[in-house]
Amino acid sequence: MRLPLLALAAATALTLPQAAFAQQDVPVTRPGKEALDILKQIVAIPSVMGHGNVPKVAEVLRQRLIAGGFASEDVVFTPVGETGYLTARYRGRDPKLKPVVINPHMDVVAADAKDWERDPFTPVIENGYIYGRGSADDKGDLSMVVAALIDLKRQGWVPSRDVILGASGDEETLMRSTAALAESLKNAELVLNADGGGGELANDFTPIVYSVQAGEKTYADLKLSITDPGGHSSRPGSLNAIGAMARALAKVDAYKFPPQISPLTKAYWEGTAPHAPEEVAQAMRAYAADPKNLGAIETLSSRPEYVGLVRTTCVPTMVNGGHAANALPQSVTANINCRIFPGTTRMQARDIIAGVIDDPHITVELADDGSIEAPESPLRDDVMKAIGVAVHQRIPGLAVVPSMSAGASDSMYFRALGIPAYGVAATFMRPDDDFSHGLNERLPLATIDPGVKQWETVLKTLLK
Repeated sequence: MRLPLLALAAATALTLPQAAFAQQDVPVTRPGKEALDILKQIVAIPSVMGHGNVPKVAEVLRQRLIAGGFASEDVVFTPVGETGYLTARYRGRDPKLKPVVINPHMDVVAADAKDWERDPFTPVIENGYIYGRGSADDKGDLSMVVAALIDLKRQGWVPSRDVILGASGDEETLMRSTAALAESLKNAELVLNADGGGGELANDFTPIVYSVQAGEKTYADLKLSITDPGGHSSRPGSLNAIGAMARALAKVDAYKFPPQISPLTKAYWEGTAPHAPEEVAQAMRAYAADPKNLGAIETLSSRPEYVGLVRTTCVPTMVNGGHAANALPQSVTANINCRIFPGTTRMQARDIIAGVIDDPHITVELADDGSIEAPESPLRDDVMKAIGVAVHQRIPGLAVVPSMSAGASDSMYFRALGIPAYGVAATFMRPDDDFSHGLNERLPLATIDPGVKQWETVLKTLLK
């Protein structure tokens, strides 16, 4: 889709660093071009659950890494069911020190081609973006990381300790490979997660803040079900399974969990407010000062990029029921997806939703979805310094703040083992460009080349 004339006029008036994020003639350096080349190659592989394609992505990356200077025995794919995880060891000066793990993921959520403007698994470069499923989540940063590691090998850089690329294969679904990966690397010093944190841009491309994900909400799927003997549709009774489920889902859809704040989210609101657009900056300050401020709650909850940081959210995502057009439904099932604010357990969220539904005919069960509860990570000075150096090399003076992710990531499995994990993606993106898990997913080309440099600087600073 081409930019309208007004947007083009605005773009020509942008000043640095805005222009750096709006430009379209990137990447420009060899590592950036290599990252884009890798990204195009792996976007074309539909690594969706059930298709058995994650090993194909892993093999592409394995061959790239070996060609880039890694020993073949140091790049290993470990199958886990139809998926698996890839590890690549970048050997450091002292093998006795615990390694630092870089953790992206290779799988993507499903995409129905008939709903997209372009085929989701054919990478398309257009108007300064690369389109395709996984371009942003998470094959973009995965490609930047691989390109950065290859470039560091090319430079002859040797880190103080081993660096291990640990790419999981089912982060978007059951996380079986994530659990196995974390267990295999339970001696790690820390984890740098490529699927969390990152740079936030206003819709006019003004950099707002860089957030470091040090905690995340807990993921949970609730399975709702109701059964009934059914019968002929001409003889309806007092209970209709579809009607009952519809009423239950309407209650869940209308329910709002109480607003919450934690030390991590308070630091995010306070650190972001000075750089945010004025219409939300006041709400951030007000909410950080008083999480019961109704105006601030309403303003932040109305923005998709902030609503997940305000409260626990539980929303209907799937429903299935009935067996014939002329028969009363015998069974109906539905899925409620919850992202739970730290301090509330998965079972407590389940009990709250069951109370909201308040229907003895409907069963509410906690699904086995691969998610677990995990603590926040302490903000280590060495990590925050390295991130600050890399971000300020890219955008001098930009605020670097801790944050809590509204979604779930592989970090939970490492944190549960006592390994601190930090979301430090090198992607900078506007809210209007974020279509992760949605239609027409895309990644701005302007973020790729500097993103590779950011990964390189983080590693060089942290492991000098």
